[in-house]
Amino acid sequence: MNATLAAVRQDTPAASEHRRVQPLPGPATLREALPLDAAAAQRLGDHRQAVRAILNGDDDRLLVVTGPCSLHDPEAALDYGRRLAALAGELDDRLLLVMRAYVEKPRTTVGWKGLLYDPHLDGRHDLAEGLRVSRRLLRDLAALGLPLASELLNPLAAAYLEDLLSWAAVGARTTESQIHRELVSGLDLPVGFKNGTDGGVGVARDAMSAAAHPHAHLGMDSHGQSALIQTPGNPDTHLVLRGGHGGPNYHRQAVDAARQALRQAGLNPRVMIDCSHANSGKDPRRQALVLQDVIEQRRDGDAALVGVMLESHINGGNQKFGETLQYGVSITDACLGWNETEQALRQLHAHL
Repeated sequence: MNATLAAVRQDTPAASEHRRVQPLPGPATLREALPLDAAAAQRLGDHRQAVRAILNGDDDRLLVVTGPCSLHDPEAALDYGRRLAALAGELDDRLLLVMRAYVEKPRTTVGWKGLLYDPHLDGRHDLAEGLRVSRRLLRDLAALGLPLASELLNPLAAAYLEDLLSWAAVGARTTESQIHRELVSGLDLPVGFKNGTDGGVGVARDAMSAAAHPHAHLGMDSHGQSALIQTPGNPDTHLVLRGGHGGPNYHRQAVDAARQALRQAGLNPRVMIDCSHANSGKDPRRQALVLQDVIEQRRDGDAALVGVMLESHINGGNQKFGETLQYGVSITDACLGWNETEQALRQLHAHL
């Protein structure tokens, strides 16, 4: 097929009806409209350095990433953020609290994809507004003085938000993706790769190794144009154990095996435990049991166990999407309530 015929076919009604295309503002445009002020930018740099210090073993505090499974209500998210910011000031000598601020939600099949894609919760897929709402919300949360964490799901979306994050995760389904490894290679922030859904650490180990190297890849510049992206490599990656199809992997034997695999590959052997997902059997109440096991390992001298993740909201459990929604209750995975979260974090602080 020659170029002229291909162009004609692209312009036919059948082609236009098959796929709709809506232009979006580039990352630079959105950053200019919703900038991070100088004071917040300085705090963010300090937060990134604090996370790096923990991952490198220069700070013996425990890194704690906690917050809703996904953000769907900016008002409730800010309510949670204010509570966490107040608690962080009390527990800062032993814990570095980072708010989980996820605006993208990976789906096994279909479903609500997150605030970024459907901010009105009505299936309109108003992505332009979702980008604005998500960036504004993360900027407002950062203004509370909190370090923020999110999952890097769509590599194009990362350019709109990464300047607001102190830590990021690559999920179990995408850790094996070359595109995500290339993305992480160019980020100036610490990133945790989760083990695969089968529970094995091999794909995360390979991802850490790949992301540490420079890459040249196809991507998007700050104005939304296709571009050749050349990255320097990211030295600040680590493993997150989240369990798998075969069960949990937070216990001592699994942690030791993971650490040995990382050392053999010449990688950072320090590990974070995701207390939810397969490690808790998706039962939010079991997160406290996982956390207790982590405490015992730390008290037994395992200083290389440097972080934990919790799924937590203002109110516990979850609710079905599309119904009249209760305030502060997750519409994705079930979460611990705030009272249980605060109690768990205070006990964690006391034990450490």
